Amino acid sequence: MANKHLHRKLGFALLLCLPAASVFATDSVDTSLVRPAAALMSGLSVYAPGPALAQAAFGTSDTAPVAAAKGDVKPGTVEALAMLDEDEDMPTEGVAFDSSSVTGNDPRHVLLQLAMKLRDIRYRRGGDTPSTGFDCSGFVRYVFSHSLGLDLPANSGSQFAAGLKVDRSDMKPGDLVFFRIRGKRVSHVGIYIANGQFIHSPSTGKTVRVDSLQEAYWSRRFAGAKRPDGIARI
Repeated sequence: MANKHLHRKLGFALLLCLPAASVFATDSVDTSLVRPAAALMSGLSVYAPGPALAQAAFGTSDTAPVAAAKGDVKPGTVEALAMLDEDEDMPTEGVAFDSSSVTGNDPRHVLLQLAMKLRDIRYRRGGDTPSTGFDCSGFVRYVFSHSLGLDLPANSGSQFAAGLKVDRSDMKPGDLVFFRIRGKRVSHVGIYIANGQFIHSPSTGKTVRVDSLQEAYWSRRFAGAKRPDGIARI
């Protein structure tokens, strides 16, 4: 008897639930009101602090071309930002030179004569031809290749490693002079002329020019001189 009453109660409860269940079972429900969670989330803005922090730390993209033009460094990095300050005291102009120091028909003077013809060509990071502009190692490579047919390594660090070490007092025209512009590594190269002068492509915003090793900026950063193998016996 108790089981019969229990069955009746359960059946009655099921009947009460049928109207509500039938509403959701019909096609009359407006499914457009049901939005999945993913759709709701897609409408929300996402907090991404990375780009904002980078811009606050390194400035806008206006500084990127300047940083990129100074050696093999990616724009927007701490090293690139530091370079902007380290080159501030670089002389803005070169020095006058005695043209008689590059006259002659021997290979060293032929090399320097070509270098002098490239004066006033603008600096460009990665540049290695007169039409594109030169960076420091690109300028050196171009001069040696087109005057003496010598193929030098691709950057100032490898050029420094490849040459024969020369004492400062024994430098000859055509030797390479190296500098540590940034930190302890060699990062700049030029071609020695004579009388303490050298020709090079300095940095962004400047052009190929002659500078003096006696200038305080270059004297403090001088790393040494090397003689490329191809002219070591000249």
